[in-house]
Amino acid sequence: MTTALPLFPLNSVLFPGLVLPLNIFEQRYRALMRDLLEIPEDTPRRFGVVAIRDGREVAQTSKGLPETAPPPGADPTAGFGPDPMASFYNVGCIADASTIRERAGAGGGITPGAAAPGSSAGTEAGTDDASVEEDEEASDGSGYEVLATGTTRFRLHSVDASGPYLMGEIEELPEEEGDGAGALASGVLRAFRGYQKRLANARERTLAAGQELPDDPSVISYLVAAATILDTPTKQRLLQAPDTATRLADELKILRRETALIGKLPSLPAAELTREPTSPN
Repeated sequence: MTTALPLFPLNSVLFPGLVLPLNIFEQRYRALMRDLLEIPEDTPRRFGVVAIRDGREVAQTSKGLPETAPPPGADPTAGFGPDPMASFYNVGCIADASTIRERAGAGGGITPGAAAPGSSAGTEAGTDDASVEEDEEASDGSGYEVLATGTTRFRLHSVDASGPYLMGEIEELPEEEGDGAGALASGVLRAFRGYQKRLANARERTLAAGQELPDDPSVISYLVAAATILDTPTKQRLLQAPDTATRLADELKILRRETALIGKLPSLPAAELTREPTSPN
């Protein structure tokens, strides 16, 4: 069974259970937030986050454009080409906006990021920042500050670009546990601890004491996927794994490989920079 859902493409992958702060000024996404605010507070304000395979999450700036060109962000397909479906990965994550606050002030941009819930691992999930010059309508810095949480994976079947923002026909994906997920989760937790320690040493940092890690295999699989320093295609592969056990098995291999690699380096490169788009500012 499919349903229609607003789409919010990003240069990063959102996982179920992870928090997504957004700082919004583009016309298309402000229109989306206005519509979400029309939904009663006791009803989920849902939109679909999809990772961009080929394209930009922010519209081209107005510099150098013809005077007749629409303001940046006015076209819902801006940055994604004539066929947005081809620009996106076909598995994403539904986000539920718990907070949508209108903002007024100087400056602004889209600043997406995913962070692990407070005490789950004590490690930030990968963040991905981008900013562009304000369009005329938002020259005063007006926009929205949004806090959303990933809930459920979905498969994207088609994209409709006829409205002010992209709409997707999506099918929610159940999370199957798979064979041996419990045992794999224990191994992944041990490997993740080793990865954290090696990473802290490489960055000359120490781990906070008393960090609590979850014991649910699916939660562990998503938390580790978000908290490990990986490129977008690898994170996407983990998101769209057919079941929890498959995701955990893949993570176990990744963590062992990354831990061994970090141990051979005198210092850790700024790996997060490889996941960030070049800012036009």
